[in-house]
Amino acid sequence: MRPVNRDEALELLGSVPYGRIVFTERALPAVRPVNHIVDGGDVIVRTHMGAAILRAIGQVVAYEADLVSANPRLLWSVVVIGVAEVEEDIEAVARYERLVRPMVDLPMDHVIRIRPQLVTGQVLDAEPAGDLPSTA
Repeated sequence: MRPVNRDEALELLGSVPYGRIVFTERALPAVRPVNHIVDGGDVIVRTHMGAAILRAIGQVVAYEADLVSANPRLLWSVVVIGVAEVEEDIEAVARYERLVRPMVDLPMDHVIRIRPQLVTGQVLDAEPAGDLPSTA
């Protein structure tokens, strides 16, 4: 594994639709799978009224995504750390409602933006020929 720079890490993160948001709930770590997009270097997720991650607004959270091959082998992993904010710009919210499709069949009332303060990533440098999944 080798580390990647911030730009490459965010590009990798943007190449997959799902990840995990990590936050504190009742003084304990909590992890929820969610779908996302990367927009202007920020991680954007949508959530529903009553979702546990809404209690993380204003707190430092982590967001992690990775890609594992079929053999299985970790190909890359990216972690973003930043403050979770509710997106309040009406035009941005409308845009994200079109771009971020929910994983669950619930009304998604909120858009959360994570502005990365720390971005780390690792990629597997050597993979047997023919074992890499297509990124196209």
